[in-house]
Amino acid sequence: MIQTVNLTRHYGTLAAVQDLNVEVEEGELFGFLGPNGAGKTTTIRMIVGLLRPTAGTARVAGHDVQQEPLAVKRSVGYLAQTPLLYEKLTGREFLRFIGGLYSLSDDVIEARTEQLLALMDLSDRADHLIESYSGGMCHKIGLCGALLHEPPVLLLDEPLTGMDPYGARRIKDLLREMCRQGKTVFLSTHVLEVAERVCDRVAILDQGQLIAVGTMETLRAQAQSTAETTLEDLFLTLTGGGTTAEMVSMLG
Repeated sequence: MIQTVNLTRHYGTLAAVQDLNVEVEEGELFGFLGPNGAGKTTTIRMIVGLLRPTAGTARVAGHDVQQEPLAVKRSVGYLAQTPLLYEKLTGREFLRFIGGLYSLSDDVIEARTEQLLALMDLSDRADHLIESYSGGMCHKIGLCGALLHEPPVLLLDEPLTGMDPYGARRIKDLLREMCRQGKTVFLSTHVLEVAERVCDRVAILDQGQLIAVGTMETLRAQAQSTAETTLEDLFLTLTGGGTTAEMVSMLG
């Protein structure tokens, strides 16, 4: 459902992403991990067509991102790290606006809006201005907008930011259920415990380069670690960050 071939983005002499080759299958919950500045957001923006690559290609649901941008946008639900919201609209008005962009009928917009607001526990705030929402609520209404047209592919950049434990659990369960129904989720997150629990496979990006991709078993084998090694420890080892014990000993 998502394929990148030598996907590259340069900013002057800086290679933000270099020769990225990734394939994500239908029905997969795919974690996309990396330190700050590794190129995760740049990659997602290229996949959804918001940023033109310097070189290489990306395909989503069988469509070339550069050659078929409208088909890609119809196939994708996208939640940015900082959601683009219209703060002078209410949550309900925002979703009606998004539904109109996708040419959904009024009946469909109304039904899906009510369903999503209830799912995200936003029904009681649906008629409040978005400017009054907390950070977690802004991510929730942004996710409602991404889901409104029922896309087969979902790209999420740090969707759990600002979430309380209840909201985070609800979204994790929702993403797993979507994948069970055959949808594809591409999830960028810094919460490695979440990635370890919910993702089928993960990719680790460092300084714009893909350094590891696979299941937990694959990553443990690559790092020559034991079955008890957590994703957090694997991440630190593979990105050269060292283990927690090593960092504590440095402070000592």
